[in-house]
Amino acid sequence: MTYIDIHAHGYLEDQWHYRPGIGHPMCTPDDLLRHYDRLDIAKGCLLPIVSPESPLNTQSNEEVLRFCQTHPDRFIPFCNIDPRNLLNNMTSPFERVLEYYRDKGCKGLGEMTCNLRFLDERVQALFAACEKVGFSVTFHMAPFIGENYGLVDLPGMPGLEESLRRYPKLKIFGHSQAFWCEISAYTGQDVRFGFPKGPVKEGRIAQLMRKYPNLYGDLSANSGYNAISRDRAYGVKFLTEFQDRLLFGMDTCAPNAFVSPLPGYLKELRASGEISQTVFEKIAFGNAKRILGI
Repeated sequence: MTYIDIHAHGYLEDQWHYRPGIGHPMCTPDDLLRHYDRLDIAKGCLLPIVSPESPLNTQSNEEVLRFCQTHPDRFIPFCNIDPRNLLNNMTSPFERVLEYYRDKGCKGLGEMTCNLRFLDERVQALFAACEKVGFSVTFHMAPFIGENYGLVDLPGMPGLEESLRRYPKLKIFGHSQAFWCEISAYTGQDVRFGFPKGPVKEGRIAQLMRKYPNLYGDLSANSGYNAISRDRAYGVKFLTEFQDRLLFGMDTCAPNAFVSPLPGYLKELRASGEISQTVFEKIAFGNAKRILGI
C-alpha cells in the first residue's frame, strides 16, 4: 500500500455526528479500513473531535488511543485539547498534558475546530506548548465567529502569519475551505465558504510557505483536492515547488459520504509525468513519515 492519511476521524462504536445542517454516522475502524484497502492507503492519523462547535458527540483522546490499538499497524493517534479546557486562560498547563499524550504514543495535535481567533491568547498558549513538546498542529480555518467551527482569520490570513512568526519551530498544517481558497487571489467573501473554480492567480498560501518554512499543507477533503486540481497547470507547479511540505490526506468521516478523488488524481499526475516519482512519494507518504517519525 502507498499512502499515509494525515487526516482521519472515527469512533470505536456507531456514533451519529451532527452539526446544524449536517447529520451522518461516523466511521468505525472497520469502515475506515474498507476505505483504506480500496484506496491503497497504508496508515491513517486519527484526529480526536473535542470542541463543542463541531459535533454533537465529542470524544476523548483515550478513545482515539483505543481506536488505534484495534489495528496498530494501520492507525496513528493524535491528541487534541480545546484551548478553553482546564483553566480557560493562557496559564492552563497545556505542556504537561501534551507531554502525557506524547508519552502515550500520540504524534501531533488536531484537528483544532474551536471557534476562536488565531490570536486569542488561549490559542496562542496552546501553540506555544505544542512547539515546546514537538507536536505539529492541524487546524480547520473558519471565516467568522459564530454558526461555524474552526479557528478564525481574516482574508489574507494575518493571524496565521503572526502565529507562524511567533512559533518558528511549530509545524502548522493548514486545512479547510477558508484556508485552501487562499491558494489564489480572490475578491469577496463567498469563496471562503466553498470550492472556487477556475484559473489560479498566485495567492497567500504560496507566499506564506516561501516565507515561513513551518507552514505545511494538509491536502485532505474536497478543499485540498479542489485547490490543486481547479487549475491543473498551477496545481502541478505548486505540488512540485512545495513537495517537502504537502501531505496526503482524506478527512473521510462517514462510511458512505464524499470520498476525496485525491488518491487517483496524484497517481494520474505521476503516470502522465506531470509530477515526478520523487514528488509523488514525498506527498503520498514520505513527508508524513519524516515529520511524524514513523
